[in-house]
Amino acid sequence: MTTVFENLPAWRRERLGQTRAGLTLGFVPTMGALHAGHLSLVRRSRAENDRTLVSIFVNPTQFDDPQDLARYPRTLESDLEMLRSEGADFVLLPEAADLYRDGFRFRVTENERSKTLEGAARPGHFDAVLTVVLKLLQIAEAERAYFGEKDWQQLELVRDMAAAFFLRTDIVPCPTVRESDGLALSSRNRRLAPIDRERAARFFRILSTARTPDAAVDDLRQEGFVVDYVDDRNGRRLGAVRVGGVRLIDNVELGDGTCF
Repeated sequence: MTTVFENLPAWRRERLGQTRAGLTLGFVPTMGALHAGHLSLVRRSRAENDRTLVSIFVNPTQFDDPQDLARYPRTLESDLEMLRSEGADFVLLPEAADLYRDGFRFRVTENERSKTLEGAARPGHFDAVLTVVLKLLQIAEAERAYFGEKDWQQLELVRDMAAAFFLRTDIVPCPTVRESDGLALSSRNRRLAPIDRERAARFFRILSTARTPDAAVDDLRQEGFVVDYVDDRNGRRLGAVRVGGVRLIDNVELGDGTCF
């Protein structure tokens, strides 16, 4: 049975009871519009913990474009059905008014690695991401939290933040789940028109096969992508592109890494 919490104090009472009973908790923070990638995190959490909590919250502060926020898919009923089918124990549905009682006056700022790549393309994005993740980790009070490797830069920043602030929660990275043609699963994929969906699969292939980031940029542009960036950092090649007005990010592992 999956229990849904919309009230933060009610969740905290539930979590206190779990702690007193010696039950471990795994936490999967999401923005909803769930797909098989999210569900793989839920399964990993269930395998490694006594209980699993999933949060669904479309975080308004991390969208630099109000239209992008308005277009973000909201599929709560189907999300809840999927989580029930996967056996998630708890779902947390916080409101923005609850998470941002201060009006985003207080926030987490990282001054080095958050300024490159996604941070350079979307100024202020990681302030919003790290702030909401910190809030959710504090509310969940889980032993482990699960994050997909598709958002590699975000994963690294969240892991560093958890260590810097001595959080009790271990940050667990989980492999990217892909379609059969290599496209990384993303809630944004459902916005792709059929012709753009076919083109989108070439993003991963080009990241994986181009000899250099510059070569990848050239190949992507020839395929009709608008390229925000491609760069090699910390043993990964990371890229962000736009196709049909939809922004996609991905990364692949490299043999040798450099540093941010």
